[in-house]
Amino acid sequence: MTEALVIDQDRLKSLRGLGHGSHTANDDGKCCVMEAVAWVTHKDWSDHPPCVCPVIGAFMRSWNDGLPNDEVRGRLLLPLVPILVSTKGSQALEQRRATMAADWLVRVHTAAWLKLAGLTQQAEALASLPEITDFKNCPSLMPTLEAVSKDANAARAAAWDAARDAARAAARAAAWDAAGAAAWAAAWDAARDAARAAAGDAAWDAAWDALKPTQEELQQSAVKLVERMCALTDEDLK
Repeated sequence: MTEALVIDQDRLKSLRGLGHGSHTANDDGKCCVMEAVAWVTHKDWSDHPPCVCPVIGAFMRSWNDGLPNDEVRGRLLLPLVPILVSTKGSQALEQRRATMAADWLVRVHTAAWLKLAGLTQQAEALASLPEITDFKNCPSLMPTLEAVSKDANAARAAAWDAARDAARAAARAAAWDAAGAAAWAAAWDAARDAARAAAGDAAWDAAWDALKPTQEELQQSAVKLVERMCALTDEDLK
């Protein structure tokens, strides 16, 4: 674990919102959630602050930019800034957090969107998979993933292909490093787009109100996931 950093409470209170993408230090006071971490700890302006676990950082950058607007970003992500500080730990800790994120992606996030797209049995098959606690176990999950893919009808194949690719990308991140973080970001994007691929852009836009409950449920679930990842320490792995 990195040395515990002091959070500047005045700077933390001064944060009024978060923006999409990266920003310069003087960009009208705007920042993403990871830049906010650098700001409140008085470290060099960056969206990759070294005190943050790279797995959590990759998750947060993808989530920050995937949210629909600045209001939602501020409401969901600003309260998480203090617990992101000083989360950097060992490679073993990064690996365990990566499995936590991958498990959520496959069994919660992707399953929720497949259920919304009408693939209820396929969604339940994913949700009932054993928890991913080690990437070495991922090959054992592939028969179920392949069976779900086979069962999906042709009209919805694009959505499932995106979800399946997300799961495979997570499995490929067994040796978690900078490349693994990139794989996770790609997996997040693929799963997020699954429902859009299922219905098409026009249907997606028309059904936006129907999507909101699932979207909000997953947002709160993601908050809980980040809280769990941040709370996990090297001491917990002993």
